Amino acid sequence: MPAVGRRREHWRLEHRLIDEAVVEGVLAAALSTGGDFAEVFAEDRRGTGARLDDGRVEELTSGRERGAGIRVVVGETTGFAHTSDLSEAGLRAAAEAAAAAARGGGGGVRTVAMRRVVAPAPNSVAVLPETVAKAEKVSLLRRADEAARSTGGAIKQVSAVYGDSRRRILVANSDGVLASDDQVKTRFMISCVASGDTGMQTGRESVGATVGFELFQTVDVEELARSAAQRALTKLSARPAPSGSLPVVIKRGSGGVLFHEACGHGLEADHIAKDVSVFAGKVGELVASPLVTLVDDGTMGPEWGALSIDDEGHPAGRNVLIQDGVLTDYMWDWLRARKEGRASSGNGRRESYQHLPMVRMTNTYVLAGAEDPDEIVRQTPNGVYVAQLGGGQVNTATGDFVFGMTEAYLIEDGRITEPLRDANLIGNGPEVLRNIDVVGNDFAMGPPGTCGKQGQGVPVGDGQPTLRVSAMTVGGTAR
Repeated sequence: MPAVGRRREHWRLEHRLIDEAVVEGVLAAALSTGGDFAEVFAEDRRGTGARLDDGRVEELTSGRERGAGIRVVVGETTGFAHTSDLSEAGLRAAAEAAAAAARGGGGGVRTVAMRRVVAPAPNSVAVLPETVAKAEKVSLLRRADEAARSTGGAIKQVSAVYGDSRRRILVANSDGVLASDDQVKTRFMISCVASGDTGMQTGRESVGATVGFELFQTVDVEELARSAAQRALTKLSARPAPSGSLPVVIKRGSGGVLFHEACGHGLEADHIAKDVSVFAGKVGELVASPLVTLVDDGTMGPEWGALSIDDEGHPAGRNVLIQDGVLTDYMWDWLRARKEGRASSGNGRRESYQHLPMVRMTNTYVLAGAEDPDEIVRQTPNGVYVAQLGGGQVNTATGDFVFGMTEAYLIEDGRITEPLRDANLIGNGPEVLRNIDVVGNDFAMGPPGTCGKQGQGVPVGDGQPTLRVSAMTVGGTAR
């Protein structure tokens, strides 16, 4: 569907969520007992998922969920209620429940003059996944499975997953905001297990974007599958990783998750307000190498964390957090920004209508530098080259973290040589930022991710150019 046609349909569908007159009435009801602020967040979400394991389709699902969450703020107290009943009666009942939870007295009637917030879409959608037959989606899985197995007999297990979603939201509040968004996402992942003399080794690849089924006009699932299988096969000959403090070169697009976890969470305003971030009170200070500029950008379409508005109705923004090593700002949702007398940065996000919004990242990345990535390796006599990072853990109060390396190689005499078995990278976020001594010119975003925080998961992207950290602790087993 052309972008213009999609936009027209978007406004038509928006009014099917909740009529504007009903929204105004619900907000008035939420404020009638003395609320300072009231908000209606309505959501209509649908999606399809398919999973193939060892040549068999093990799962093929589709579902739809609709509902609304009502938030009422009185002073420092927030009341929240949610309902799957989008009728006027159901919404008013939820509004009254939220108001009762936050009630601080007062009473009276407040009317709200709504004004529409229009924010540009970060990208257009050509083919809505809901219009594509499930058989065509399953065909992608089978093609990937066959391609992975064709790489060699050592590939013993193959798992492929397809997923798509369409999330339409409407946000209205007592500040007069009325905004909506229509978010379409499509994703594909494949995991391969190879078996050899060194045991079982796994290779993974995933791709996802805030687009429709046209994703597969540019993504070759067979090529993706062969890449995952080859990663598993290469690791069969891997040697134990070294241990100790070493220079670490991180391939472009593969280390963004490190900055997301080890630095990004510490720059979220709720952690700052609670003084549980190592970056609290450091705006204007040099917190990283002057080579580092860190950005969070919700307008970066069609990346996985792209959106038109956040889940509080504020336009997505491009927010520079660290500029040339200097901490310039934090990420803000409406509640924390209100307390500071400033505007939201467009980082108020929630998993669904059943959740309260909180400060969350969107697409977080380090800007490109000037160095040739091959030259970065040549200028590293000995160290570790990380081609893929796995999951990790971080303590936002101290910045300490542990991340898994799922694909890494030795650097010897300025050359990438032998593959390494899975091992950990151990360090401290601010220390890593300060120890970045070379930044490449080859920026790339990494695979799609889901960020977990306080029990909520939201889609995020991250990325970075090839860069070198002069010293990091590698938790290998080699002696």
